[in-house]
Amino acid sequence: MRLYFYGHDYKYAAEQMLLTLFPEERPEYPEGSPAGDRIELRLHRGGVYTTASCAFYTGGECWKGRAAAKNSAMSDELSTDRICQRLIKNAMYRAALRSGRQKPAWGALTGVRPGKLLCALLDSEGDEQAALHRFIQEYDVSPERAALCLDTSRETLRAKASLADRDICLYVGIPFCPTRCAYCSFVSQSVEKSMKLIPPFLEALHQEIRATAAEIRALGLRIVSVYMGGGTPTTLSAEQLDHLCSALENEFDLSQIREYTVEAGRPDTITVEKLQVLRRHGVDRVSVNPQTMSDTVLEAIGRRHSAADIVSALEKVRQVGGFAVNMDLIAGLPTDTVQGFIDTVDRVLALSPENVTVHTLSLKKGSRITLEGSALPTAAEVGAMLDIAQEKLRAADYAPYYLYRQKFMSGGFENVGWSREGYINLYNICIMEELCSIVAMGGGGSTKLVRHDGGRNIRIMEPKYPLEYINGIEKTCADKRGISDFYTERSQEEE
Repeated sequence: MRLYFYGHDYKYAAEQMLLTLFPEERPEYPEGSPAGDRIELRLHRGGVYTTASCAFYTGGECWKGRAAAKNSAMSDELSTDRICQRLIKNAMYRAALRSGRQKPAWGALTGVRPGKLLCALLDSEGDEQAALHRFIQEYDVSPERAALCLDTSRETLRAKASLADRDICLYVGIPFCPTRCAYCSFVSQSVEKSMKLIPPFLEALHQEIRATAAEIRALGLRIVSVYMGGGTPTTLSAEQLDHLCSALENEFDLSQIREYTVEAGRPDTITVEKLQVLRRHGVDRVSVNPQTMSDTVLEAIGRRHSAADIVSALEKVRQVGGFAVNMDLIAGLPTDTVQGFIDTVDRVLALSPENVTVHTLSLKKGSRITLEGSALPTAAEVGAMLDIAQEKLRAADYAPYYLYRQKFMSGGFENVGWSREGYINLYNICIMEELCSIVAMGGGGSTKLVRHDGGRNIRIMEPKYPLEYINGIEKTCADKRGISDFYTERSQEEE
């Protein structure tokens, strides 16, 4: 789609809305006079209002949309930027809908965290129904999605109230898996090809753990949650897991953590010995992630295990005891059907995990599904999968507690974490709603240092590939000084 800008250069905002409304299109920025099917976006700052207008030309017709905000709401550069981007998106959204484009499930929202917007409205309005009304009106969100978002926002506000200013979460990334799933775009190495990289990777990780812990101790930060993800951490041997957990215990003060989560994930990596090691180190939450309970779909996505293996893995977890279990499902996988997905939900609920996370398939650029152009369920079918799953989860006494969206999601829907009472995962809420800083270690990890005063959050990225991580460990450790710089600068501004 050809895009033309006048009076602004908000490319990212326009591209986000283009992706939401026209997922099959990619942005083009031609030179010369506007011609053909195109979108023209204008931004004008008047004496009282700033106005965005969109003209969408297609098939010889022109459809227009407009959005405006008072200049008085733009108190600084950051707020001006955010409001102007929203105006551009809304003008574009309104023009597209007038052309007959189907309304997305989340209306004009393009971001990954709709709950942040609703929580802000809850704070400003002081009344749930008033905030919900504004949320629906301002962003054209469906009442059903808005109600789901309200449920998760309530949990966000509860979690926020429980956190102190210097509370943080730790993330440890283990970028290895037994094999690579067809839908996956995470930077992880198959151990079939990279077993020899695991020992030097762990040696480098121990070095980073020491450097990170020194920063945390010096700043007096309190760790409330530890999350080990990947990849699949249980790709490591029991001995390697033991050494890694011991290193974390020796370097960090974990005496005040509320939860300790390890993504066991793939059932073909789970053994009783590994689970016993994790329990000895205080791990009290694990994931056993089927994605589907259909052997046909498992084969289509490149999993080398069966649905029966998932049941067997869960039996091992229950045998060891002491773990809350999460099970991930994905709606929209290749060869799956609405009935097939509902059968999966029924079989998972029969296993009675404490948490269930229902994902919508996200078509990542680097995944085999995208590269091979696999046949997938339609957006309408994915919507039916999610709606029926929600009904069944609520009926089984699960409640939604966190929600987020991703780019290239089938039908533009969402991912939702569901929990039985007393089993909410604090880390999931903190990272998705940016409630506190997340300090990451390991391949592909991303430290996010969070400000609560409206300022910009800071990211410190880890090298993505295991070999890159190993070779760059000195710089990675040095980069951890950025944590001290962030908190020191924040303290000076507060004074």
